[in-house]
Amino acid sequence: MTTIADNLQQVHDRMAQACAAAGRDPASVSLLAVSKTFGPEAVLATAQAGQRAFGENYIQEAVEKMAALQAMGAPALQWHCIGPVQSNKTRLVAEHFDWMHTVDRLKIAERLSAQRPDHLAPLQVCIQLNVDGGLNKSGAHPEEALALAQAVAMLPHLCLRGVMSIPEPAPDHATQRALHQRARAVFDRIHASGIAGLERFDTLSLGMTADLDAAIEAGSTMVRVGTGIFGGRARPVT
Repeated sequence: MTTIADNLQQVHDRMAQACAAAGRDPASVSLLAVSKTFGPEAVLATAQAGQRAFGENYIQEAVEKMAALQAMGAPALQWHCIGPVQSNKTRLVAEHFDWMHTVDRLKIAERLSAQRPDHLAPLQVCIQLNVDGGLNKSGAHPEEALALAQAVAMLPHLCLRGVMSIPEPAPDHATQRALHQRARAVFDRIHASGIAGLERFDTLSLGMTADLDAAIEAGSTMVRVGTGIFGGRARPVT
């Protein structure tokens, strides 16, 4: 029977092959294991196979999972919030997570900065982009991203690291790549802008199980893989 460790190795092999095809160093792309809806036992098994960075969509579930893993003696893990966050949940993100990928408006960023405890390192954040105009998608419009980046970069308890996007599923590799290249273009525009606070602006959070190859070709530095590691979701995602 295929184990999580086997799946994890297969994902790393696929990432390495995609990097080779794109002429990139495999070390330039990191893996975020998307553990939403999976219990602490699955996360622990993945950590024991060497994975340290995990992505969660559901804030309360994630906080409970963190506490359970600590009680289980899990190694130190890095937690990324990759789902939309309402204003009433920003404090939990600020207090418990290391990264926040889904900043799409200044109000959320301001709350995260104000609520980040002083004893913790700055919260690493990415601006989420809506690159394909999906009406039901979160994310800032690409034309608004530079102004948002400039404002976010000035907040005291945040560190602006890059951009993130979750485009609608595309039918083929070329279309997937083109969508990711839109996010890459915004990243490059912000990076070249010369605005203050971009000393660590280095992250393109693009690509999931179905499209990580196209994302890597487009320049992704972090792919977010759930199904490829954990298999089908443990319960329907709502």
